[in-house]
Amino acid sequence: MTNRPVDYRNRLRLAGVLMGLSVALGACTYTEEVVTQSVPTDYRLRHPIAVQEAKRSIVIFVGQSRGGLSAAQHADVTGIARDWVREGTGSVIVDVPVDTANARAAASAYREIRSVLAAGGVPSRAVVQRPYRPEDPGLLPTIRLSYSRIAAVAGPCGLWPEDMGPSILDPGYNENRPYFNLGCASQRNLAAMIDNPADLEQPRAETPAYTARRSIAYDKYRKGVSTTTTYPEADKAKLSDTGK
Repeated sequence: MTNRPVDYRNRLRLAGVLMGLSVALGACTYTEEVVTQSVPTDYRLRHPIAVQEAKRSIVIFVGQSRGGLSAAQHADVTGIARDWVREGTGSVIVDVPVDTANARAAASAYREIRSVLAAGGVPSRAVVQRPYRPEDPGLLPTIRLSYSRIAAVAGPCGLWPEDMGPSILDPGYNENRPYFNLGCASQRNLAAMIDNPADLEQPRAETPAYTARRSIAYDKYRKGVSTTTTYPEADKAKLSDTGK
């Protein structure tokens, strides 16, 4: 048996080739990690309630042969006038159809609308008539009343940027984090129920005290009598003690 000389140079060259090949193959599977802004876990931060300007509007249907307003329409316009005085931030825009079959009746209804708005506290300079021609002749042209106001809004809801199921593409799935749309509907409903959006930013000023009731309470206090209100009919709602 003969011993062959070991060629260390060839072995080193082969090892270098294998190392370079492994690095090249590893580079093919490398994916760059994309870092995005994290989504807040708290639904109040993920779906905040914003205060912004919105539109309030109603529609008045006008027939061809009748001018003026019905009793229900009169009540709707009165409500618009009352709400505008309380929350309006601009003019009341009245869109009136022209060159239509009910144009004459719409003009008569518009005159009554102006008088109802004036009776409700809307000055004549705050009512702006805007004639328009309907795009669809098959639909009944209507009179539209609208004005701007400050409102609280949230949303939009129904956004699903990530899969709710298990996925290797979602690193937060195993962390039991809430899904993106959670709490959006509650925030939107809460915003719709807010009467005065300014309440979200600051408390309201105190109203004057009820002087008549305060005087009665002070008089009882000076006489040493209990200041609580007595309700004679309160005992009528109690259950009978018969049979105990």
